[in-house]
Amino acid sequence: MSAEHHAEIEMTNPRAERVRDVARLATRPGRAKKAAFLAEGPQAVREALQRHDTMVAGGERGIVQEVFATAEALQRHPDLARPRTRVRLRTASPEVLAAMADTVSPQGIMAVCRIAETSLDEVFDAGTRLVAVLCRVQDPGNAGTILRAAVAAGADAVVLTGGSVDIYNPKAVRSTVGSIFQVPIVSGVSFTSLAAAAQEAQVQLLAADGYGDTDLDVLQDQSTMRRLGGPGSSGSVAGPQLEAPTAWLFGNEAQGLDEEELTTAGHRVAVPLYGVAESLNVGTAATVCLYASARAHRRSGPSA
Repeated sequence: MSAEHHAEIEMTNPRAERVRDVARLATRPGRAKKAAFLAEGPQAVREALQRHDTMVAGGERGIVQEVFATAEALQRHPDLARPRTRVRLRTASPEVLAAMADTVSPQGIMAVCRIAETSLDEVFDAGTRLVAVLCRVQDPGNAGTILRAAVAAGADAVVLTGGSVDIYNPKAVRSTVGSIFQVPIVSGVSFTSLAAAAQEAQVQLLAADGYGDTDLDVLQDQSTMRRLGGPGSSGSVAGPQLEAPTAWLFGNEAQGLDEEELTTAGHRVAVPLYGVAESLNVGTAATVCLYASARAHRRSGPSA
């Protein structure tokens, strides 16, 4: 299909049926029906279009279906106005954008994006090194923080088990600041299926648990000693190894990980607290854990 541009008549009626169709994507039923979601603001739209371009260049379908923007927004961000294959670009009045968007101030531009999730089999393939698993994490901000940390740490995928927030709801999408387009995602899976897939792929499950008896600092020290050929470098030391392929489990904000999740993981890892704080926010703890694994992976090399 050829590229399309915005030489169409500006959309000015906020009560038009197409406007209502787009606005329904702010609801879970609307997203489920269309298998699509909204990305609002220039940064999110830019990341979506970059992912779209990459997919199309590789012979894939692409992820962006439509972009709606005010004429002023397109002037401010001319890179987003460039014609693209399989993307319909429409100019719209600020009133129309406001009627479509979930926010009061949608920053003048938004995109309708296809939900293109991967599968557990694809997540746990032969090259998987690092996966972030959200177990019933329900706050959109926390989910977004973990996803951003996973992308920054070079994780291979993000998995959300049943009971977690819908990562495609507008608040969650905004909290990812575009990172939702930079990592494979699978959501709504059962923990049992997740654990079985990880076991088959020989990816260790580590539970981030503030009451865990395994200290993350100790694991990092052990990893360094193995890399330098010190005690334990033979790999005979029992317990988790940060340089091994790992899926980190991060639990519900109020309840943490449940007994099944903790037991299945086998190793409960605590992030040490040096100050007077009683605990860390799940997003902060996830960032520390993912970076600890990423650092160990980078230092150990691809053969670890």
